[in-house]
Amino acid sequence: MAPVTSDLPQVQDSVSTTLTLLFQTLTNISLYDSAGRPSAPVLASDLTALDDSLLKVSRLANALPPSAVPGIPLPLMEYVENGRNPDIYTREFVELVRRLNHLTRGKMHAFRDFRDVLAREMAAAMPEVKEDAMRVVEETGGKGPVLLGDEEGKTEGR
Repeated sequence: MAPVTSDLPQVQDSVSTTLTLLFQTLTNISLYDSAGRPSAPVLASDLTALDDSLLKVSRLANALPPSAVPGIPLPLMEYVENGRNPDIYTREFVELVRRLNHLTRGKMHAFRDFRDVLAREMAAAMPEVKEDAMRVVEETGGKGPVLLGDEEGKTEGR
């Protein structure tokens, strides 16, 4: 069989056709016991057409390049498949990211303060390493005056 090349509109049309065939088949099945009663060959024909349509959708979808497929996160798809509202998922995700960002920001400030205190205490206890401690503080984003121990140095860089 020759390789299938497709684009997203072809896949969407094929899915639409499949849904129409599915609805038609379900309608014929529900009317099977009614007065109009389609015959078994009609139902068999509908099921064969539905099977062919599903096969076509599968082939076209698998032939799509990865860049053509919208990037929907798998957890979101599972969330929707379980009958839950995607807006709630989005809100929960945003709240989680906000909490994690707040936690990370707190850790960054704690490490910055620890760096400054450690450098200041090391410079006070061992004057011979004061220049090295100042260089380390400056290279890690801090301000050199933090080693002086005055109020101006304590508040800089925040």
